[in-house]
Amino acid sequence: MSVLKIDNYTKVYSGTKKAADNVSLTVESGDIFGFIGHNGAGKSTTIRAVVGVLDFTDGEIFIDGHSVKKEPLECKKITAYIPDNPDLYENLTGIQYLNFIADVFDIDSVTRQERIKEYGDKLEITAALGDPISSYSHGMKQKVAIISALIHDPKLIVMDEPFVGLDPKASYMLKEIMHEMCSRGAAVFFSTHVLDVAEKLCNKVAIIKEGKIIKEGTMEALVGDKSLEEVFLEGVTLEQNTN
Repeated sequence: MSVLKIDNYTKVYSGTKKAADNVSLTVESGDIFGFIGHNGAGKSTTIRAVVGVLDFTDGEIFIDGHSVKKEPLECKKITAYIPDNPDLYENLTGIQYLNFIADVFDIDSVTRQERIKEYGDKLEITAALGDPISSYSHGMKQKVAIISALIHDPKLIVMDEPFVGLDPKASYMLKEIMHEMCSRGAAVFFSTHVLDVAEKLCNKVAIIKEGKIIKEGTMEALVGDKSLEEVFLEGVTLEQNTN
């Protein structure tokens, strides 16, 4: 069953520049789907459209069958978004921020406490949740953003460069959490520059260049006996020579 379906999505800036050009892909229940490309290729633009932060020009995006354009609240209820640079309320403590997010999603007190403790312990930030967010490092803010994104048990987890700023142990735990969520029927769609991480973690991948999908499919079918890095470089080079 498709959790995320992007259908002929196009985003045009300033009347002519296509940041995303007729993008189509499907992320199904249980998928860990990697979205890779150079800076400016259209990754973040697509991700922001999926989570409803950015309007788009043509096409349609569906989350669990709901239209992002026509049913934005239904989509947001079942989606988690972890940006590459989390913008949190720094005047709050970590626990105050997490309780605020839990209130937004109407999560009962017992469930929120269980989830905050579970993910806080896994990411080793529970002891610091009473401190103001203004005192946190980038990595600590990223951990709080991850917990806040998972607190409502989303069906779709969308992440933009999620491993930036995380220490190796936290990166490992995030991968474990992604696998665990997908084993329960959720799906993960994330961008990354770290191709070896994508190759080991993802079962599906799409490569985007200048707003267009140039390769897409299962990791096994795309990579074969090559590495994802080789496939990526070959695809980008071929596109450059064709244009």
